[in-house]
Amino acid sequence: MSDRPNGLTYAQAGVDIDAGAALVERIKPLARSTRRPGAEASLGGFGALFDLKAAGYGDPLLVTTTDGVGTKLKVAIETGLHDTVGVDLVAMCVNDLLAQGAEPLMFLDYYATGKLDVEAAAAVVAGIAEGCRQAGCALVGGETAEMPGMYAAGDYDMAGFCVGAVERDKVLPRMDRQKPGDILVGLGSSGPHSNGYSLVRRIVERSGLAWEAAAPFDDDGASLAEALLAPTRIYVKTVLPHLKGGRIEGLAHITGGGLVENPPRAIAEGLVARFDWNAWVPPPVFGWMQEVGGVSEFEMRRTFNCGVGLMLIVDPHDLPDVLEGLVRDGEDAFVVGELARA
Repeated sequence: MSDRPNGLTYAQAGVDIDAGAALVERIKPLARSTRRPGAEASLGGFGALFDLKAAGYGDPLLVTTTDGVGTKLKVAIETGLHDTVGVDLVAMCVNDLLAQGAEPLMFLDYYATGKLDVEAAAAVVAGIAEGCRQAGCALVGGETAEMPGMYAAGDYDMAGFCVGAVERDKVLPRMDRQKPGDILVGLGSSGPHSNGYSLVRRIVERSGLAWEAAAPFDDDGASLAEALLAPTRIYVKTVLPHLKGGRIEGLAHITGGGLVENPPRAIAEGLVARFDWNAWVPPPVFGWMQEVGGVSEFEMRRTFNCGVGLMLIVDPHDLPDVLEGLVRDGEDAFVVGELARA
């Protein structure tokens, strides 16, 4: 193929291969920091291998999840605070794995933008690596796509993909074991996590506050943007011992659909969740949003987690061990209700 003196280049078309290569070099140490038994977490190949035997599994089933961060990204983009949304990306995937009783093993990400900003992308991937460390899974690869014309200046989007494993006899939910009187245990959230941000942003607009203004609901002096960018909690390391110990009958990750749509996905036919809505006090951000936005109680419950990031179904006999273990490991764990006949 002959060179043409006036020929176009990929860079002139808007794609900077050198910037992409620079990003890969920046994130290689981040990937190495997430290595775990079964995965070496090195970047640069066309795929990644995982050794289930080295991870200690005997008769495992593989479980996969995929998710994004949604319009919470708009807050990060508008404020230049990119360092926590990567944690959100991991959290949304790995917490879903817990609902099947599975342990997260390896994670991949897809990052797409119109023009690659290496600094912003590196901050995002640093957050992804932090999320992987919190979840105990290896960041084994991903894809960075620079697509001129597809995104407005400064915009980016991303998706996460996680592979986990669970021993065949530990798969959740255990519908056959659930019964009326089983206890619903909530694990506290850090705020809205990564759901409902199209409504959150409308509420902020109605409030008239700038992103850099002090958050009215935060006593630590955080700005409104910083408070609303609080990353989704990752519950893997505190919940996994109880999953492997067989003490959990069902688990719901409270995401889009809130406490209305998510719990039924983990509950056997003929049973329903009966919540005691006075059993816990949600983080102050929810009261602020409800007041400023004039949002109804039902709309809050079906849009947001309302302070419950994860819901566990536990036999009353196992409740003391589960609650004591979760609190000892640093979780804000509390009884939120029980199962009842439909």
